[in-house]
Amino acid sequence: MPKLFHLRCSPRAASESSAGAEAFVTRFREARPNWDIDVMDIWRERLPEFDGDALEAKYARLSGRAFSDAQRNAFAELERMAMRFALADRVLISTPMWNFGIPYKLKQWFDLIVQPGLTFRFDPAHGYFPLLKNRPTIVILASGSDYVTGMNRGRIDMATPYLREALRFIGVSDVRFALIGPTAGPAEPARSAREAAHRQLVEMAAGF
Repeated sequence: MPKLFHLRCSPRAASESSAGAEAFVTRFREARPNWDIDVMDIWRERLPEFDGDALEAKYARLSGRAFSDAQRNAFAELERMAMRFALADRVLISTPMWNFGIPYKLKQWFDLIVQPGLTFRFDPAHGYFPLLKNRPTIVILASGSDYVTGMNRGRIDMATPYLREALRFIGVSDVRFALIGPTAGPAEPARSAREAAHRQLVEMAAGF
């Protein structure tokens, strides 16, 4: 069964990024009723700390050393996380923008799965190579500022370039962004932005 992997990155059930994802997934289910949807809520599923044996496993792999039993167990947990992503035919990431970037839990998720021999490899003569296959990916990014029309009052979007590069580094370059904003401030601009974003998301979901 083909699979959509949805990485849900807002701690608020009623957040704008979550509402946008719900509009997208509802239409996607109508268009692809035979698809499995694997939702990973990074605030409700346990993310291991990247320290101790997990960190030492990374350096053991980089230097070509064998894992200890503890390192093997720690790295196996990272492998299971990466496989949920790697086995997906399509990917949806829904996230807010926090302080111009991404939530720390989403950064932690990337830090856990971006591992040598797992999602990338390094060749001293030729550099870095991604190990995952490319697959269509949509990122829903909700922000207090308006990055859609450019009325962001000088605030810098550091989330979009980070996500685009982090995904490209492991092999996923077919990435489209759906921006929702402004989500803060006067009610009417926020309502108009939400409705426009949801229309776009429903249209994207129909052909995703």
